[in-house]
Formats: sequence, C-alpha cells, structure tokens
Amino acid sequence: MSPSISGSEAILNSTTPVEGDDVGVFNIAFVGAGNVIFGSNEGPWNHSLRLERKLKHRLRIVAIVDPDLNRASGVLAQKRSSRAEVAYRDTKLFATLEELASQIISQKRLQAIFVGCPPRFRGSDLPGLDTELNLMRLFPGTPLFVEKPVATGPVERSLIVAKTIKDTNTLCSVGYMLRYLQAVQKMKEIIKENHLRVMATTARYVAAYDRITQTHWWNKANSCGPIVEQATHFCDLSRYFGGEVDHTTVQAASVEFYEDAGQLGAMPFDENEVIPATERIPRATTAFWKYETGAIGALTHVVALHGGEYACDFEVYADGFLLKLVDPYNSPELRVRRPGVEKETVYTFVDDDPFYSEASNFINAVAGDKRMSGDARILSSYEDACKTYGFTWAIREASENSRKIPSGVM
Repeated sequence: MSPSISGSEAILNSTTPVEGDDVGVFNIAFVGAGNVIFGSNEGPWNHSLRLERKLKHRLRIVAIVDPDLNRASGVLAQKRSSRAEVAYRDTKLFATLEELASQIISQKRLQAIFVGCPPRFRGSDLPGLDTELNLMRLFPGTPLFVEKPVATGPVERSLIVAKTIKDTNTLCSVGYMLRYLQAVQKMKEIIKENHLRVMATTARYVAAYDRITQTHWWNKANSCGPIVEQATHFCDLSRYFGGEVDHTTVQAASVEFYEDAGQLGAMPFDENEVIPATERIPRATTAFWKYETGAIGALTHVVALHGGEYACDFEVYADGFLLKLVDPYNSPELRVRRPGVEKETVYTFVDDDPFYSEASNFINAVAGDKRMSGDARILSSYEDACKTYGFTWAIREASENSRKIPSGVM
C-alpha cells in the first residue's frame, strides 16, 4: 500500500489511446487482474493506464491471465467501455499460463509481459510459486516487468529465479518506481558532480492506515508485514544511495499490537476476528545498519496516521551536503544544503509520475529505443531487487528477535 500521487489521473486520461492502424502494434500480456495492473482508489498504481499513455493506439493487450476469471472479465469490460477500447478489443482471458501459451501460435506476438499477481505466487522455484520461471519456459526471451516485492518466500529461492533470468538473458525490470523520480535522479546528479561519498542515509515512512481495508495487508502470513511489503521502497532507496548493506550490523526494534503504544483506534475492521495474534503486523519499526562502505543508515516505519495522506521523506548526508527528498508520493520536492550556503535550495517537480517513467523506460528498452523516444535505462534489475528483498527481511527478523512477548499473548 502507498499514498497517491496527485494529478496522475488527469495526466493519464488526456493521453489515452485512440483508434489507429495496426502498423507497429505493441502486444502485451498481463499476469494478474488486480489493483497493481488496473488500479484502485487506495493508491496511484495502475500499469494499464501508464501503458495506454505511453503506447497510445499502438497498444494491444493480447491477454489477461488470472484464475479469478470473473474479476478479469469485470476489468476487461471497463476497459472496453473506455477511450482505450481499441487496446482491449481482442483481449483474451485465461485462467493459467499454460492456457495462454497454447493460444499463442507465434512467440513474436508477445513483446512483453507485466507480472502483477500477488508476490506469494512468484519469486521461487517451488511449484505453484514459480510464475517467472514458468513464463521463461513458456515464452522464452519475452521481456518481463515484475512488481515488487519479488516474493514472500525465502530469499534463496528468489536468487534462483534471478540467476535464471540472468543466464537466459531475459530483459527484466522490477517496479521500484521511486528510483525513477526526477528528484531522485537529481540527487544522484549532485552526488556525482560533487564527487561526494555518502556518509549516512535516513528514511521515514509514516502510513495512514484507516483506509487500508484489505485484511491480507495486516496479516504477515500473506503480506510479510509492512517492512517487506511497504517500506521496501525506502529500503531500496537506501541501497540505491548507500550501497550494499552489511546484514550482520542490522538492528531493529518494533512496537507491537499487544503494547500500549501499539493500540490503534481507527482500525477498518476487527483485527481480533480475522488476524491470528502471531501474524499481526508491527505498528512501528525502527532499524539502523552499516553499509559495506562504512556509511550508516536508518529507517523508521510507522502505521499511525488517519486519512489519505502519508508522511514520507528520505535524507542523504555527505561532507558539506544534505539532500532531503520530501513527499515523494504526492508532490516530490528536493531540498539541498551545500557548503558555504546554509539556506536550502529547493527543487520542485511538477506532474512527475515515476510509475509512468518506469513503464516508459521498460518499453523503450524492449523496443531497443529505435521507435521510442526517451530514456531506456532499467534502474532496478531482478537481481538487484532480490538484494532489497533480502535487506527487508533482515530488518523484519531483527525486530522480531528483539521483541519481549508477554506470556499468553501469542
């Protein structure tokens, strides 16, 4: 779950596909018919809208694969009644990947696959959890866009998938969209231009919880908890700037549901009825660690706010410099303090949609950047995303190991 990015809907709706010829059509399949692909009122994720904006009349959604065919049929009907109708006119629905493969006569018909099924069904080599491996087997060479986190199972299993992606030379991008923010790239530019060495990073993510009605998000057995599922974006930013983390240095503490400080008064449902005590998420987590460079990092994640707005910021410290990213989900702003100037320079970025940028870069990379204009860099590979995934688990395990659980609570 993430807060919304203001203005995205207006921007996207102004550039939806129109009727056109089929010269240069771009064929895509969706794996999953849920919110990350088709959107929801809980946040800005919606890959279908970004692809409609990017490819316009060239877009063709060849297939939607989801075992819940009723849900898939519902979202398809909505698309066919929208201005993007031409992209979905011939879309087929399938319950399994095998059914899809049996209907695709020529591998050239499918130019990319967007994987948005829940992470508990992917990121592994175990049967039933091996979506990526099955896709590479059934559609060898087809580029993959995979949502974060890469899995919910053991990190070691995800690394097997990463190795297969690398060994088969499969083009793959993972949805850590904050890397694509203009503000984040400006931070990278400042660090490079001034030959800075990062000294420390600090990340803060405070979620508004009273509208998070999906019970699986509150259940660690399904979502793995907010550090792995939600704060993963800021853990990824931490690695993006600080480098690799020395996992032996990770320490963390948490506020749990059974503590006075962990009582939430605006829960959207009765947690006692649907979430086992052993699987309830922490209300707050603070962690700190050392990077392999010797720099240090810290993260605070809190489930505390009400309403629709979250409070998020990320800071990078170097000799003479403070780079502060503020409100990256709604109205990204970069505040920079430089040597000799105590007043911060403020950079603002209007209508910067990182979800669009990551999709656009991926499509450009798939096309070889021949027919497309713009950036073709993939900023988050599957292998790199596995490192972020492992880091989030290191924080979760450190916080759980530090708990003092009263007798009879679990």
